[in-house]
Amino acid sequence: MSSLTNTGEIRTTAVLDPAHTGNIEGALGTIDVTDNAPRRTLSARLRTLIAIVGPGLIVMVGDNDAGAFGTYTEAGQNYGTSLLWTLLLLVPVLYVNQEMVLRLGAVTGVGHARLILERFGRFWGAFSVIDLFILNGLTIVTEFVGISMGLSYLGIPKVPGVIVAALVIIAAVSTGSFRRFERLCLILVLGSLLLVPIVLMAHPPVGQVVHDFLVPGVPAGAGLSTVVLLIIGIVGTTVAPWQLFFQQSYVIDKRITPRFMNYEKVDLWIGIVLVVVGAGAMTAIAAATFAGRPAFGHFTDALGVAQGLGTNVGKVAGILFAIALIDASIIGAAAIGLSTSYALGDVLGLTHSLHRKVSEAKGFYAVFAGLLVVAAVIVLVPGSPLGLITVGVQVLAGVLLPSATVFLLMLCNDKAVLGPWVNSRILNIFTSAIVAILVMLSIILTASVLFPRIDSAVVVGILVAGSALALLAGVAFALYRRRNPFAPVEETIDRTERHNWRMPPLALLAPPKLGIGQRVGLTALRVYLLAAVVLVIVRIAQLAIGG
Repeated sequence: MSSLTNTGEIRTTAVLDPAHTGNIEGALGTIDVTDNAPRRTLSARLRTLIAIVGPGLIVMVGDNDAGAFGTYTEAGQNYGTSLLWTLLLLVPVLYVNQEMVLRLGAVTGVGHARLILERFGRFWGAFSVIDLFILNGLTIVTEFVGISMGLSYLGIPKVPGVIVAALVIIAAVSTGSFRRFERLCLILVLGSLLLVPIVLMAHPPVGQVVHDFLVPGVPAGAGLSTVVLLIIGIVGTTVAPWQLFFQQSYVIDKRITPRFMNYEKVDLWIGIVLVVVGAGAMTAIAAATFAGRPAFGHFTDALGVAQGLGTNVGKVAGILFAIALIDASIIGAAAIGLSTSYALGDVLGLTHSLHRKVSEAKGFYAVFAGLLVVAAVIVLVPGSPLGLITVGVQVLAGVLLPSATVFLLMLCNDKAVLGPWVNSRILNIFTSAIVAILVMLSIILTASVLFPRIDSAVVVGILVAGSALALLAGVAFALYRRRNPFAPVEETIDRTERHNWRMPPLALLAPPKLGIGQRVGLTALRVYLLAAVVLVIVRIAQLAIGG
C-alpha cells in the first residue's frame, strides 16, 4: 500500500487496511496526514498531545476492569495496604511491554497477531489467535459478572440490565466513527475517577498507604503461598495478553506514525499513572472499609465490598463504587472484544477498522458482537459455572502471558520488522528478566490449580530453582557471546533517520533468522504451553464434575 512519508514522498508500506492511513482523527483533535510542521511552542505540543491521547490511556484504564476490582479489593480486605508495593514494581513492566507494542504498531502498520503469523509460522500465528479468542471470551464473561454485581447493588434487575449493557457496548463500537468511539471511551475513563471521592469518604491512613507503596513487605501472619498466589493474581490482572494486541492495533487504527511516537509515549505514561492510582485506590478503599471489623480477612467479591462500603462508610460510597465497577467492566469488555476483532481481522484478511461502517466491515463487527452476546448469555443462564470461568481466566492468562512477552521481545529485535527501531541491548536484558519472572509465576499459578494444597516450601522451591536456572542461562549466554562476539544492535543500525522509516510490505521481508538458542527456546515454550494448557483444562473439568 502506498502512503505519504514525513518528507511528503510516496512509498510502499505494510499497512493492510486502507482505512488505517490518513488523518489522525482523535477524540479531542485532528492532525492532517500532510502536517509536517515542527512543534516548537508549548501550545502546539499540547494540541498535538491532546489529539494523540487515547491508545495508552484506554488500554491502561481498561486494565482496571471487573477482574481488577476483585483482585485489588481482595488484597485490601484481606491484607490491608501491605501489598501496595507490588504496583510500583509493575510500572516498568507495564511501560516496557506497552512501549514495545506501540512502537511495533506505529512503525509496521500491522497488527500483533499478523506479525507473529508472518515471522514465526502458522502454528504460532494460529496459537496466538486461538488462545486470545478463548481467553478474551472468558474474560468478557467476567466483565458481565462485574456489571451484574454493580446492577445488583443498585437494585436494577440483572437480566434487562445485562442485556442493555451488552447492546450499549455493541452500539458504541459499531458507530462507524473512530472519533465517536474514542470520545465515548474517554467519558468512561472519566468515570474511573469516581474512585477518588470514595477514597476521601473512606479515609484510609495516608501515611500507611505511602509507606506500603514504597516499602515492600509481607502481611504479618499470612501464609506465604497464599500471599504469593495473590501477588501473581495482581500481576496477571495488571499485565494481560489482550493489552498487547489491543494497543498495537488501536495505534494503527488511529493512524499514528513514528513521527508522533513520543507523544504516544506520554499518552501511555498518563494511562499508567491512572491505572496505578486506581489500583491503589481500590486496595486502600477496601482496607479502610473493613479494618478492625469482622469481615476483614474474609473477602467474597466486589459486590461484598460495595455492601461493606454502604454499611461502614455510607450509602453514597457504595453507590459510587457500584457505578465505578459497571463503568470499568464496560470499558474492559469493549477493549478486550476489540483486541480479538482486530487480531482476527489481521490474520484472516478482514477489513478491520473503527473508521468503517458495519456494512463495510461485517466480519470485524460480527466477531465483536458475537463475543459480547455469548458472554452476556452465559452470565444470564442459571447455573453457569462463573466461578470456574473466573479461575480459568486467571490461570490461562498466567500461562499465556510469558509466551506473549517472548514473541513481543523477538519481534522487537527483528531488524526486517523494526529496522532502526529495534530494541537496545539494555532493554533486551530487562525484558528477558521480565520473561524469566513471568515464567516462574506462571509455573506457580499452574501448580496451584493442579495441586490446590500447594505449600510455602514448594512455592519457595520453584522461585529458587527458577532464579538459579535463569541465572545459569544468563551466564551461559554471556560466555557464548564472549566466544562468538558480534556487534551490538546500537553499532549495526543507523538510528538517525528512523522517523522516516516504516516496515516494507510483509511479502518483501527477508525470512527471520533464528539462532539455535531461539529455536530451542521456542520448542521448549511450545511443549510447556501445550502441557500446561492440557493439565489446566483437565483440572478445571475435574472441578466442574466435583472431583
